[in-house]
Amino acid sequence: MAIISLTFHIFVFLLAMESGLIWGTNTSPCCEPVEATDNDKIQFALNLEFMEAEFFLRGALGEGLDAINSSLAEGGPPPIGARKANLDPLTHRIIEEFGYQEVGHIRAIINTVGGFPRPLIDLSPQNFAKLFNKAVGFTLKPSFDPYANSLNYLLASYVIPYVGLVGYVGTIPGLTYYTTRRLAASLLGVESGQDAVIRTLLYERGKEEVYPYGITVEKFTNYISTLRNELAMCGIKDEGLRVPKKLGAENRTTSNILSADAYSLSYARTPPEILRTVYGTGNESRPGGFYPHGANGNIARSFLFPDKY
Repeated sequence: MAIISLTFHIFVFLLAMESGLIWGTNTSPCCEPVEATDNDKIQFALNLEFMEAEFFLRGALGEGLDAINSSLAEGGPPPIGARKANLDPLTHRIIEEFGYQEVGHIRAIINTVGGFPRPLIDLSPQNFAKLFNKAVGFTLKPSFDPYANSLNYLLASYVIPYVGLVGYVGTIPGLTYYTTRRLAASLLGVESGQDAVIRTLLYERGKEEVYPYGITVEKFTNYISTLRNELAMCGIKDEGLRVPKKLGAENRTTSNILSADAYSLSYARTPPEILRTVYGTGNESRPGGFYPHGANGNIARSFLFPDKY
């Protein structure tokens, strides 16, 4: 595997030092968990489950949640710009399965704690292109299209399940009841598996340059992870497929198929951190990115309309 440039190594380490941490701990008030009921905490995850379901189903099948079980959307608008991707047979089968799994996740959450209408979700090539441009620091030409081929789609998929994974890790310790803890733990198990599969498929192609950009798969994942850390503003809780040894398991490897902390434990994020990331604005009160009108549920809406909550 190609080793990331020394410049990037130094940047990541300095970012950690400036945050007063090496592995993802931060005592800033903006990084503290929110106070909310178990139901609200679990419902918050519906926003991400809707996004994953629509991206995976439409990428594999060309049709989304409304074609599988329209009642789960509760009248919410269909996503913007999602379409069937040009996937090889193996990737197609994996992504199709992931899509069906997300339908089950949505149903499980609604059946346990209730739901809300699907938010407006922007899965257009233009939105992904903006995200990738921001990650690499310049305008990619031609624009990045997640639906163009399997590799592009997997890189776009790298953006999604991990956000839900760290969200569940952050949610579970604050849950009160057995039913909601069990549900969140079960959801976390599958989300972790999805993320691991995507990262492994990308790791196999880590040294490959993504045509026509001349940027390797490894570097793309590091750019994306760095951007998410910057947007969330709570230190390093996200790592690409190749890291400095200071961030590798037991400080002995640069290989990073699974993103984890100094104890090889999963990172955790709070709802505000997640909103800052998926909005692409670094501000939980300013929608954009994947949720142009904002996410739904009491937690997300409380940041948009604080006077009402």
